[in-house]
Amino acid sequence: MACFDRRDLGLLALRIGTGAVLAAHGAQKLGGWFGGGGIEGTTAAMEAMGFHPPKHSAVAAGLGEAGGGVLLALGLATPAAGAAAAGAMAGAVAVHAPSGFFVQRGGYEYPAFLGFTAAAIGLAGPGRFSLDHATGHVLNRPWTVALAFTGSALAAAAVVGRRAKGRPTVDPDTT
Repeated sequence: MACFDRRDLGLLALRIGTGAVLAAHGAQKLGGWFGGGGIEGTTAAMEAMGFHPPKHSAVAAGLGEAGGGVLLALGLATPAAGAAAAGAMAGAVAVHAPSGFFVQRGGYEYPAFLGFTAAAIGLAGPGRFSLDHATGHVLNRPWTVALAFTGSALAAAAVVGRRAKGRPTVDPDTT
């Protein structure tokens, strides 16, 4: 019998890869790193995309991506990390949905993939090579999974719903 389970290695690779991508996107929004707009630029973008209040939306999106990404990579509070990242990606999917599925046309394919991957990690758990495992899973209990995903789904629905209500509609007779 092997001294390790390859599923644990697979989860480690998936957590680190997904977490790093999410954390980098969040760092763009929060700190302007990697060519991002920082809080000011992200706030302006959020306002243009119809999110209100735009600064709160910018901070929430940045924290959901950066915080969720770092926690996923570490395997710490994995249900909350996956739910936070998935919730942030739900907002991105809403923005890109009018352009269709494929990213080549500005579609929602990429944020949907990141969101589903983060959610799957949050649901599956972090595996043995994680801080959750090292701490006896005190932040990775069945009730935390239910609470985190319910809270994230409700928050994402409220944010996306508020954005949809505030967006101007286009009258096809005037275009």
